[in-house]
Amino acid sequence: MGDKPRAVDPRAIELYDEYTHAPLPRRVFLERLAVIAGGATAAAALLPILENNYARANVIDLDDKRITKVMVTYKGSKSHVSAYLARPHQKGDAPAVIVVHENRGLNDHIADVARRLAVAGFVTLAPDLLASVGGTPLDPDAAREKIAALDPATALADLRAGVSFMAKHTGTTGKVGAVGFCWGGGMVNNLAVAEPTLDAAVVFYGLSPALDGVKAIKAPLLLHYAGIDDRVNATVPDYEAALKAAGKRYELYRYEGVQHAFNNDTNEARYNKAAADLAWDRTVAFLKKTLT
Repeated sequence: MGDKPRAVDPRAIELYDEYTHAPLPRRVFLERLAVIAGGATAAAALLPILENNYARANVIDLDDKRITKVMVTYKGSKSHVSAYLARPHQKGDAPAVIVVHENRGLNDHIADVARRLAVAGFVTLAPDLLASVGGTPLDPDAAREKIAALDPATALADLRAGVSFMAKHTGTTGKVGAVGFCWGGGMVNNLAVAEPTLDAAVVFYGLSPALDGVKAIKAPLLLHYAGIDDRVNATVPDYEAALKAAGKRYELYRYEGVQHAFNNDTNEARYNKAAADLAWDRTVAFLKKTLT
């Protein structure tokens, strides 16, 4: 995949965003995409560019000798939560990072992100926050429907339980950070409000939390936003004003000219390598500064 996303009609990207976040029924999405593309055949050709291709989720190979990985479970609020755990091969304890998935649940891309953080020196846990409703299905549309129907309080409680699990986990220093993407970015914002023991929070293009909770935030924040992301960016000015008013520690970056989900390298239409690499370098540096 190249450094920049393939040129795609912005209306198609906006429609796909509506489809994945409203959400739209797939039939309606395809009908509207055909109008934008100029016919059903052209729309079918666009689909592989607009949709995630998890065959690309191998930045860190599954057999990479620098890390180990395993599926684990921990006790959540209503059920046990399954999670992907990746850790570096190194002597001594390491800080922990929780990776919070997008609205497609725990999939190969999120597991790959966990492996990347393990290579960077963190014991990384990627929980399946759909565990309380049967876990992440293989069908992304079904996963989005489950996310839309998920009780936010249950998901947040399961995430807080993950923080406690990692703080006590063998081989960790007890310090725990969190990184979230899209839906998961919004969850990390909410986690920062709700969990006073969280040591660091990184948000990739996630919706802002309720402003009346900002004063409760203890963890330093790193906030990444796409330049082309009206839905999320509409919530940012008031959030930043509240952070400033409350004297919170935060860094905020906007990556101009890139789309929501620019970090997701399985999505050809929106992935932007230059922005993703810069945001990732900033993320790793921030986590090392705050957790070590």
